[in-house]
Amino acid sequence: MENQIYPCLWFDGQAQEAAQFYCSIFKNSKITADNQMVVTFELNGKKFMGLNGGAEFKFNEAVSFVIDCETQKEIDHYWKELTSDGGKEGDCGWLKDKFGMSWQIVPTILPKLLSNPEKAKNVMEAYMKMKKFDIKTLENA
Repeated sequence: MENQIYPCLWFDGQAQEAAQFYCSIFKNSKITADNQMVVTFELNGKKFMGLNGGAEFKFNEAVSFVIDCETQKEIDHYWKELTSDGGKEGDCGWLKDKFGMSWQIVPTILPKLLSNPEKAKNVMEAYMKMKKFDIKTLENA
């Protein structure tokens, strides 16, 4: 059996709250173990650990989670949920949730649009002006 690799997210006493928040947003998600120091959970079947490590370390954009979205409805869902309750919109599909974790909400069609030499420049110019991605605008760029 290969060793499983998964992220450990450092929280300032909010690991359980964060796990519950994330599990409420993603289908096929659950908390698998929980104690005062550590909570393990799965999001869409992928394992995560939340650690109540204290105030010493904070999240930053050096690490982000990418959510590939097939539809505008999916983009809208994740954007709304992850920016709720104090989350912050960023540029070009990026946001920070209320815990400070960075997320990229990306339409799966974007690489195809950017690989089209006739459209790539216009698509890039369009998405550089966006916060939340709009698939129709990108397709029509």
